[in-house]
Amino acid sequence: SEERMLELAGDFDAFLCGDDALTQAVIDKCLPRLQCISKYGIGLDKIDVAYATEKKIPVLFTPGVNHTTVAEHAIGFMLSLSKKIQSNANDVRDGKWVAGWKKPVGNEIMGKTLGIIGMGRIGKEVATRARAFGMEVIAFNRTFDKEFAAQHGIQQGASAQEVIEAADIISLHCALTPETKYLIDAEQIERLKDGVTIINCARGEVVHSGDVAAALASGKIAGFAADVLDAEPPAADHPLLNAPNSIITAHIASRTHESVQRQANRSLNNLINFFEGGDDILCANGVI
Repeated sequence: SEERMLELAGDFDAFLCGDDALTQAVIDKCLPRLQCISKYGIGLDKIDVAYATEKKIPVLFTPGVNHTTVAEHAIGFMLSLSKKIQSNANDVRDGKWVAGWKKPVGNEIMGKTLGIIGMGRIGKEVATRARAFGMEVIAFNRTFDKEFAAQHGIQQGASAQEVIEAADIISLHCALTPETKYLIDAEQIERLKDGVTIINCARGEVVHSGDVAAALASGKIAGFAADVLDAEPPAADHPLLNAPNSIITAHIASRTHESVQRQANRSLNNLINFFEGGDDILCANGVI
């Protein structure tokens, strides 16, 4: 928190930070000595990047280290929801053995249309894995990689609206901006296919939690899975915690043993190269 960071901040040359609040007040407490901020990860939500830029402090970060693990998490959500894996496993644990030959369970993802909003590193990894499962993929990104799309048989959507209306399964991998905040809300949900599945490994506020919970209860949305929520940790009465056909994980999609090691190496190398004059530095705010 900012309060705790103000207690810890002092006469530092650099910050190596994770999910820490580096606000203007925290940065000010470390001036004039502070020369560099190195972020352990890619998200810069907790850093006042504009203020750091004003003070000519580079903000280093680690893009490209966790896209594989987030993509795998999204695919895992897809399979679990479509095949009812978690709910059936819970039934078995509770002593309910309803064999598949008595009652069909779930659906295949082969042949289904996957709509991806956000075709950066993570979105591309999801798309290639989905194509390997025999899915049709339509995607939207503000800057669209047409060469990649042609290589992997991915259709370009003219807008986010077109993509989500065409999809049987929607996977969200976009940044949180004024345009994407509550991209999935009650008004938008009405336009979706009946029985759509939605996966959010982007930011919690891309979906309106209450509206999604209501659509799960009505059956308009068949399944919802998220690794992010609009409030973390959520309150006990958060609408998605007890919503039917939902899976919520605790913001763990990017945190595997392998990705954590890559983040550690990249963030430390950024810091070392900054102070030793190396060229291999990934800077988010263009100060270097």
